[in-house]
Amino acid sequence: MEAVLNFEGDNDLSYEDNDAPLASPFTLSPVGQTGSYDMERGRQKEEEEEDEQEEQPAESYSLSIIPRSVDAAWNTNTNATTRGDAQAYVELNELLGNKWQETGRWAGYEESYNPITAAWGPSHVSYLTFKSLIQLRKVMSTGAVLLDVDESGLSGIAERIVNELLDRKEIRPSDREALLKALLQKRSQTEGPSTGTSGIDMIEMVHTFSVTKQRDTADTVEASIVLSGVVDSLQKPVVAFMRLRDAVVMDGILEANMPVRFIFALVGPSQSGINFHESGRAMATLLADWVFSLEAYLAQNEKELTNAIADFMDCSIVIPPTEIQSLAMLQPIVNFQKRILRERLRPADARIALGQKAKGPEKPREDPLARTGYPFGGLVKDIKRRYKHYVSDYTDALNPQVLSAVIFIYFAALSPAITFGGLLADKTEHMMGVSELMISTCLQGIVFSLFAAQPVLIIGFTGPLMVFEEAFFEFCKSQGVEYIVGRIWVGMWLIIIVLIVVAVEASFLVRFISRFTQEIFSILISLIFIYETFAKLMKIFKTHPLVLNYEHLNATVDDPFHPVYEVHNVTDEHGNITHLHRMRERPYPNTALLSMCLMFGCFFIAYFFRQFKNGIFLPGPIRRMIGDFGVPIAIFFMIAVDISIEDAYTQKLVVPQGLTVSNPSARGWFINPLGEKKHFPIWLMFACFVPALLVFILIFLESQITTLIVSKPERKMLKGSGFHLDLLLIVTLGGASSIFGVPWLSAATVRSVTHVNALTVMTKGPKPEVEKVLEQRISGMLVAALVGISILMEPILKQIPMTALFGIFLYMGITSLSGVQLWDRMLLLIVPKKYHPSDPYATRVQTSRMHLFTVIQVVCLGILWAVKMSKASLALPFILILTIPLRMLLTGRLFTVLEMKCLDADDAKVVLDEEPGMDVYDESPFP
Repeated sequence: MEAVLNFEGDNDLSYEDNDAPLASPFTLSPVGQTGSYDMERGRQKEEEEEDEQEEQPAESYSLSIIPRSVDAAWNTNTNATTRGDAQAYVELNELLGNKWQETGRWAGYEESYNPITAAWGPSHVSYLTFKSLIQLRKVMSTGAVLLDVDESGLSGIAERIVNELLDRKEIRPSDREALLKALLQKRSQTEGPSTGTSGIDMIEMVHTFSVTKQRDTADTVEASIVLSGVVDSLQKPVVAFMRLRDAVVMDGILEANMPVRFIFALVGPSQSGINFHESGRAMATLLADWVFSLEAYLAQNEKELTNAIADFMDCSIVIPPTEIQSLAMLQPIVNFQKRILRERLRPADARIALGQKAKGPEKPREDPLARTGYPFGGLVKDIKRRYKHYVSDYTDALNPQVLSAVIFIYFAALSPAITFGGLLADKTEHMMGVSELMISTCLQGIVFSLFAAQPVLIIGFTGPLMVFEEAFFEFCKSQGVEYIVGRIWVGMWLIIIVLIVVAVEASFLVRFISRFTQEIFSILISLIFIYETFAKLMKIFKTHPLVLNYEHLNATVDDPFHPVYEVHNVTDEHGNITHLHRMRERPYPNTALLSMCLMFGCFFIAYFFRQFKNGIFLPGPIRRMIGDFGVPIAIFFMIAVDISIEDAYTQKLVVPQGLTVSNPSARGWFINPLGEKKHFPIWLMFACFVPALLVFILIFLESQITTLIVSKPERKMLKGSGFHLDLLLIVTLGGASSIFGVPWLSAATVRSVTHVNALTVMTKGPKPEVEKVLEQRISGMLVAALVGISILMEPILKQIPMTALFGIFLYMGITSLSGVQLWDRMLLLIVPKKYHPSDPYATRVQTSRMHLFTVIQVVCLGILWAVKMSKASLALPFILILTIPLRMLLTGRLFTVLEMKCLDADDAKVVLDEEPGMDVYDESPFP
């Protein structure tokens, strides 16, 4: 009863009797329907009303199938290779009067538009008449085929089609203007899409697939336009098929703006014997078919295109005009079709298997962390891999997008430099501060951008380094040694350590740093930021308590808020009197309350702009631009508030004038390695190896993880990266700069990811994708230079209230918790199971096991916090490293491999500015 049509000679279809049919994704029976079911009858009735002269055979039956679930959404088959770069969406437009009316749309399945009810019907498998396929194949053999055409608008496309038909003598010269006018008639899409449905309520219970939903949620879509209709001025039917070289978005052509790849037009006189509606549906169904779409994309000539039609017909089944007594009779047809589909594509056809034009096999990506086995082998590979692109690193910067990235990243780098500089001065008693940090960022940033293997990294001061500097300062103070001199010997040991690590190619160890360790440290830094913010606020309230009466201020002096210097006489046992001068900060009215308002005000403004960036107001680019400058806007707003309140005192950021150090009385720009005020012990010079190893761990963790995030394949960075070379540069620059008394730096994750996003070029269309990244050195150098020049903004920087900067630290601490899975799981400890997310760690792992894993991490976090608050805080990085073997011990013993994959998988997603509701903080392991 079934027949397979073959137009290309022998079609080697052989099936084994014992072939097990694949599970059908379809259901044969609509809701409440049993027995004989004629799905064609409704469509025949509509066609009889439109064309009463054309008789439809009452005995023709076709099968309409509704998918059970969205998993069966795309009309794919067992062995059909889909295109790797795009998926197909098709719209059929018919010429009704003086307007092109959209009558059908396809995204795997078909939806038909009923012009009488002005509503779209439910999705269904396309059913075609045998005659329409024959007519389509016949007209295509004489039609105009235009491949790889460079056009970007419908008017230009119509001109090319008409001119090609005229050159082929398919139309008369007198037909040119009429045909051109017909192709450019008004389109129904310009009036807005019709979304109503007819009779959908009954089907909606089992019918969850929607063509428009599938179209709009697909990652990449390329559209096809089918034009079919009557133009009575023509002598005979004419057909044209066009493939654009580059898919382009054309306004008002489709329901939704998306790139168009194929255009098909079939027009002719009404007496030509062609059913334009059915032939248009046939071509639209072909273009919605993955195999034909792939063949049409790869076709080099007309012959390959007609062969693709023949292949489609070879795999089609004809149902004879016999009455179907029972739906059970249709089951063999479904099984028979599955067997045909298994043979549709031959695996030996490498051209189709690759799914691309004339491209050889891609060269596998080189692993920059692979070990060579000889000393400094990784460093040599980094240099060879990256420096061959050195010239292009400057020529690629000749792009306007680079300039806009420089302006944006300058503010993104300046804000943390000021904030961390102010906090660093407060924690180190002004031995280092804003000026040292800005100059360090400038000089090290320029040198790094000149020689780095990954110059898009932004190096700067970060939270982990802030924690270490505070711990090392407290250690030196407790031991009575000079902190600024001790940093020199730590820096010298840093250089020795990094040379050893690079020589043995130890950067591969970054592979063992899993989410388990990253998230524990990330939350620890966030909690430290939050704790320090409120500790500073409590200190202000203790210094300036809320009391009824305050000391009288002398308003006649230049600075009524000057500190009070007191002299204390101390008499020893021999009667000698020593005069001790001590500065006492007097309590001032309203200082504590204003400081609290400035801190929380700065936090809430910055946080509001972060939420605004991911909101719905204003166009996306403008909204993101405003949101990205949220921190500087908050700081400047708090400066204005503080200046406007003249009668209340607040502590300001201490910035020396010009290139002066923060504490000229205690140090200069060159630090004596043997001691500034007193001799530095020789034994301590060697003992500095221990803190050097600890700070190296921090720099290694942050820099290598940042490089991993930035160099993900999804970002399509082509010039490669160099873990060994970049680590050597960052640590060596920091170690050498210690002699000038400036801070060490590392790759800053948030700033680096933001920089890469600003340099990313996106494709056009409704769902932009990464096209390339402007990998160059100029933007990094300019940003570093601008940060250094900003030291001359001393009059403005001196106006910044310190409490506003602590508001920024509170902002950094809270926003850094976003996207940290450990934090999410900590919250799930008090959330009922029915409200748990659908992520694998909550769905594929038992709740008790998930909570056990969370408790283990929380215990590790508590131990690290205890170490940080103790006198042994300098050992914090070493304790952190111990979490790596702990995680290895948990795998296979306390937790299965599958559980660890769900709980500790590195499933971080590349985040781009174009994605709403996301933020680069979600990708950052550390604040």
